[in-house]
Amino acid sequence: MYYIGIDLGGTNIAAGLVDETGTIIYKDSVPTMREREYPEIVKDMAMLCLKIINDAGIDIKNVKSIGIGAPGTPDNKNGILVYANNLKFKNVPMRMEMQKYISLPILIENDANCAALAESVAGAAKDVSNSITITLGTGIGGGMVISGKVYSGFNSAAAEVGHMTIISEGELCTCGRKGCWEAYGSAMALIEQSKKAAKSNPDSMLNRSVGGDLSKINAKTSFDSAKQGDETGKKVVEQYIKYVAEGIINLINIFTPEILVIGGGVSKEGEYLLKPLREHISRDVYAKEVPQTQIRVARMGNDAGIIGAAMLGKLEVRGET
Repeated sequence: MYYIGIDLGGTNIAAGLVDETGTIIYKDSVPTMREREYPEIVKDMAMLCLKIINDAGIDIKNVKSIGIGAPGTPDNKNGILVYANNLKFKNVPMRMEMQKYISLPILIENDANCAALAESVAGAAKDVSNSITITLGTGIGGGMVISGKVYSGFNSAAAEVGHMTIISEGELCTCGRKGCWEAYGSAMALIEQSKKAAKSNPDSMLNRSVGGDLSKINAKTSFDSAKQGDETGKKVVEQYIKYVAEGIINLINIFTPEILVIGGGVSKEGEYLLKPLREHISRDVYAKEVPQTQIRVARMGNDAGIIGAAMLGKLEVRGET
């Protein structure tokens, strides 16, 4: 039996045919062109699924379901995408629209939750039942798998971990609150921290590495400078890692998952990020005389959304599938 997973993004719609083990057999993508009305976008999603089935040479009778991983807040029970800001979707009847073109069960889940499910089924947390996956990207995304099932809360809006406060009345977050973890621990936050440090230290390697052009600074710039011994880069990285650790410690204190998976571009720093991060967590986590949460780097990469969405059809998600 096969499953189709759709990763609905603001730039591209990626979809794949996935087998029982969480392995992608065939995948393809099309541009989202998000300025369009939702019926056009959903039609493209359905047509992409049909194309994948055809190109893979699979009989549609052997496809059990289609899962959609979407940004924002889903309502899987009613097949509706309640809200997705970057797509300007509001109360979109995804299931009904999809089934105009393809007669398969349609499941909907938040994209970060799908990434967490992918890591749980086939990635860094596949050997445990309880895990949390966070992504350090434009924001901080989060997904939780408890006893092998995605936890979304009673209203499918749970696990917005980036919007816990770590500094009261701190930096303004894009959500409108101040002091959110996302405003300190995301890749975008790291870029802003690096720009400020470079501007304040014009003679630093951090600043020289971009020729004084702050617009060229990315999430790797401070890490690269720190690895070359630049004191300004080191200070930025050390403080950034402390911010990331604060949020992770909060999650561990509340949920104590067996594994916490870190994804997103910043996770590619590997042990240079993880070693000091683990030291902060080990020192400051509340429960010390018990087995500790393991911190691992995500393994599924850009395919996480597809695989997690596909696996919605295989696993019981909140007892609704």
